[in-house]
Amino acid sequence: MPSPSIVWFRDDLRLADNPALRAALDRGEPVIGLYVLDEVSPGIRPLGGAARWWLHHSLSSLAERLAERGGTLVLRRGPADRIIRETVADASAAAVFWNRRYGGPEREVDAALKASLREDGVEVASFAGSLLFEPWTVKTGAGTHFSVYTPFWRACLALPTPRAPLPEPREVAGVRHPLASDDLNEWDLLPRDPDWAGGLRETWEPGEPAARRRLREFLTHDIGAYDRARDEPSAGATSLMSPRLRWGEVSPHTVWHETIAAGAGGRYLSELGWREFAWHTLFHFPELATRNLRAEFDGFPWPRLAPTRLAAWQHGRTGVALVDAGMKELWHTGYMHNRVRMVAASFLVKNLIIDWRRGEEWFWDTLVDADAANNPFNWQWVAGSGADAAPYFRVFNPELQAKKFDADGHYVRQWAPEHLSEDPPEPIVDLRETRQAALAAYDAMKRAPRD
Repeated sequence: MPSPSIVWFRDDLRLADNPALRAALDRGEPVIGLYVLDEVSPGIRPLGGAARWWLHHSLSSLAERLAERGGTLVLRRGPADRIIRETVADASAAAVFWNRRYGGPEREVDAALKASLREDGVEVASFAGSLLFEPWTVKTGAGTHFSVYTPFWRACLALPTPRAPLPEPREVAGVRHPLASDDLNEWDLLPRDPDWAGGLRETWEPGEPAARRRLREFLTHDIGAYDRARDEPSAGATSLMSPRLRWGEVSPHTVWHETIAAGAGGRYLSELGWREFAWHTLFHFPELATRNLRAEFDGFPWPRLAPTRLAAWQHGRTGVALVDAGMKELWHTGYMHNRVRMVAASFLVKNLIIDWRRGEEWFWDTLVDADAANNPFNWQWVAGSGADAAPYFRVFNPELQAKKFDADGHYVRQWAPEHLSEDPPEPIVDLRETRQAALAAYDAMKRAPRD
């Protein structure tokens, strides 16, 4: 009887450039694709609502593509260590392959599982499939990790060129007798009552084929305007690849090499570098979503939370046009233009003076591209508490930002047209006064004694 290999899919829901899948195919034995929905292992963060919606459709696409090539995708739910062991036993599998994860709790699960499976005589191997540069390969001259982006990215570019992407397999030999699998619909990843995902369905098509199409469209039609218009939310110059990369429907290696082949690069590839920087930071600071990277911010005098102000921000009712437009775009599409994200985040932290963690939690629940690294990393950057952070005293003025990047009002008109009416809503706070209050709080933090 053949001894099959298990490919444990995680945030790499693709067939092309999937090193773990390639390793399984190279064994020459049947392959079992496995996805484990693990939201119970210690430290594993349960997915937000928008992420669950995307995951459902991306898994459906992956299962269909595997089936077209003769393979199967088994779905199982529970703690990963137990589920993987059970699946190995059920299939009499001789090997398990996966692409590496970089969060602290995930690494602990993977390391323990790798050790225990090897003790049982199972072949186990992990691969670099989600980052261009593994975190332990990029170090300062002193042998430490980087805390500033520019020297970090310079060090990355001095390393060997990221490997070429692996081809997509034409065939994936499946096992003769399929294993028991959960019904994807019974995972309840999709919203039902109420069904709030209409805007997501209008906006996105999850899955590897759509990801590859979007990359080609961007490199063919949009990248020429990227450097000039990337900060304009209505210009259509952004790649919209962030959820594709977050779910691994396309690999960063594919994006890197296809961008270069298209004769582009520069600024766009540096955005891939920022993504790498976020993951490298999480690797060295696993509590990125809950603790200030810069410890001095632990003494920041956050006032008592005002729930009505937080709710106004969450639902785009602040009376500030660009902020409201961004939050309504987020609620409808599960996405927000990056420039507007920075403005909306700055407004929450530095005008409403609400802890950045409350904003990070909201984005985690509502963004289709929220991941464990980029989401908290970018919130800490805006708050001033993170790596290479914008100084706390840099407060994005949403009115000036709108004049500069939405001068014709197209973006606000699309998402918050009430602000262009004869009777626009009043801001819930005074921008100048709250900016001064935020700066005073920052000064108080700096003057506070430290242990």
